[in-house]
Amino acid sequence: MRRKDREITDKSAIESILNGAGVCRIGLADENEPYVVPVCFGYRDDTIYIHSAPAGKKIGMLAKNPRCCIEVDNTDGPVRSDDPCQWEMRYTSVICTGTASILDDYAKKCAAMNCIMRHYGGPEYRLSEKELERVCIVKISLDGMTGKQYGY
Repeated sequence: MRRKDREITDKSAIESILNGAGVCRIGLADENEPYVVPVCFGYRDDTIYIHSAPAGKKIGMLAKNPRCCIEVDNTDGPVRSDDPCQWEMRYTSVICTGTASILDDYAKKCAAMNCIMRHYGGPEYRLSEKELERVCIVKISLDGMTGKQYGY
């Protein structure tokens, strides 16, 4: 990281940012074509879970290349200056790298879906296999996490 003065190294602080973020963006690559899409997510034990339709561009790209990048951020808006080139953004952010896999096991899929629901303040659900067949749950095993902040 170029700006070490903005780096967050405390894992609990990084996890707090992950747990407080409303939207997660997943970055994927297919040959020379990058793709970033916002998704609903849950985080637990160095793992990000996202849900998706069973088919589509995101799932197709993950099938070809399971390596991905995750980004979350929180912002309070710009830090203004008299010089427009000196404006900055007050933010906290986390970028993670990892490898994605599709969950097929009912119990694991149900636990992951409840992790996502808890992230957004929802209750635990006892989902049927039929209900879970309609969604794809992507498990992203993280192998890197960096945090950054400015203005706090």
